[in-house]
Amino acid sequence: MNPLLDLSQRDEPIYNGWCTIPSSWSAEVMARAGWHSVTLDLQHGLIDYSHVVPMFQAIQLTGTVPLARAPWNEPGIVMKLLDAGALGVICPMVNTAEECARFVGACRYPPIGYRSYGPLRARAAFGADYEHSAQRSTLAFAMIETAEALRHLDAILDVPGLSGVYVGPADLSLSLGSAERSDPTNPHVLDAIARVAMACRARGLIAGIHCGSSAFAHQMIALGYRFITVSTDSALLSQAVRDVLEQLRGGRSSSRGGVY
Repeated sequence: MNPLLDLSQRDEPIYNGWCTIPSSWSAEVMARAGWHSVTLDLQHGLIDYSHVVPMFQAIQLTGTVPLARAPWNEPGIVMKLLDAGALGVICPMVNTAEECARFVGACRYPPIGYRSYGPLRARAAFGADYEHSAQRSTLAFAMIETAEALRHLDAILDVPGLSGVYVGPADLSLSLGSAERSDPTNPHVLDAIARVAMACRARGLIAGIHCGSSAFAHQMIALGYRFITVSTDSALLSQAVRDVLEQLRGGRSSSRGGVY
């Protein structure tokens, strides 16, 4: 049910798109671009739950894996995102093993976790056997993005049922006292990022990270990260517009993008 598991088992990078714009059309455009998965950001994006189902429907039309970042470690919204058809959830600001267990438990049906049964759209989208296959196929990513989380890293990674972690470099840099927010170069921050990757690989967990550029993404893949996000839909759109305007004002030509 979840092609990302096959990529992970082959130790191949998973390229993940990131949606902040609340639109099924932009979600479909992102999904058709060729990402392995697309994540809807309900924490810092402009997306709320009323946008989730049509955006998931648009993503699933393309065969791309639908994921979501929850706004917080609150079991109710985690379960609703899974019931709506997310094949994985990223949970922000997980700082302790207890917080991680609370999140993972919301992603798993009993006896593994405490997820309540009612996969309204998920069962229609993924089949009558959903509740059984979901136990293996649902990805649960805890975000590591604070100094406190680093102190409890081993205990967090040892929580049963955790699929992997997702590093948020901006909050991690902020927590470690660095002025950088994207694609950090601070040795203290990079050492922490490398430590997370090594700890995940030692346990067979997926190490994920948010990158601002493909250059930083390649650097992270070399460290052992296998779930890779580069930028966001809104940032990519903004950059493309700036590039075109710069070319127009500078009298330079650009590659043809089509009338529509």
